[in-house]
Amino acid sequence: MPYAPFDLTGKVALVTGGNGGIGLGMAEGMAQAGAAVAIWGRNESKNAAAEKQLKALGKAKAYAVDVADEAAVVAAMAQTVADFGRVDCVVANAGIGGGAKSFAEFSTEQWRKVLAVDLDGAFWTLREGARHMVARAQAGDPGGSLVSISSTSAVHGAPRNQAYAATKGALLAMTKGIAVEYARYGIRANAVLPGWIHTDLAAPALDSKGFQEKVLPRVPMRRWGTKEDFGGIAVYLASDASAYHTGDLFVIDGAYTIF
Repeated sequence: MPYAPFDLTGKVALVTGGNGGIGLGMAEGMAQAGAAVAIWGRNESKNAAAEKQLKALGKAKAYAVDVADEAAVVAAMAQTVADFGRVDCVVANAGIGGGAKSFAEFSTEQWRKVLAVDLDGAFWTLREGARHMVARAQAGDPGGSLVSISSTSAVHGAPRNQAYAATKGALLAMTKGIAVEYARYGIRANAVLPGWIHTDLAAPALDSKGFQEKVLPRVPMRRWGTKEDFGGIAVYLASDASAYHTGDLFVIDGAYTIF
């Protein structure tokens, strides 16, 4: 047989926040590689548009899910498994921004709002994914991939955006802990750290004169990242090619962090 480790035929991938931006880019990549894809999102119109786009590539379904609601995450994971029969790769990508004029002016309400989605939501998503994968392993079908979408803000200073950065730093520690604990089941866990990526969330900043003049020249590749830049890493992490690759951090930033 030809060597085809990146073939995702027969695998099911779940991407939270998969109706746009990096999440949709990852979902598209995995669908093109043959995976059936489930996406979770809060915006039903965006869900419908993304589902239509993904269905043109293969089996896909969108679910209206607020990952800041634990019960909703538990129910949605159960429904996704029921609909698709299994989930082989879970990408905890859903996230929001939300900073303040200064750290001293950060309100507790805003802090908790960001943590509820970006950290609690990822925790519940990955936990439910792990529960499903462990049960499957105990039934004789080991393996699975858990992916957290962190950020380069986890490793460099993010002024006025400490809540977001705090969640992304926490994801790195959580991912490493998952990797060590569940390797015995063939389950791997890795984190992806995007840099400056032109998504709907980041566009207002990246399109501003200040970012164009001061930040873009500091990106060695001299361009912002796009959602298409994340299809390849998604396919790799969902595929058998990464069967022994766990507990790692993948920085995708056009070399910004090391420059």
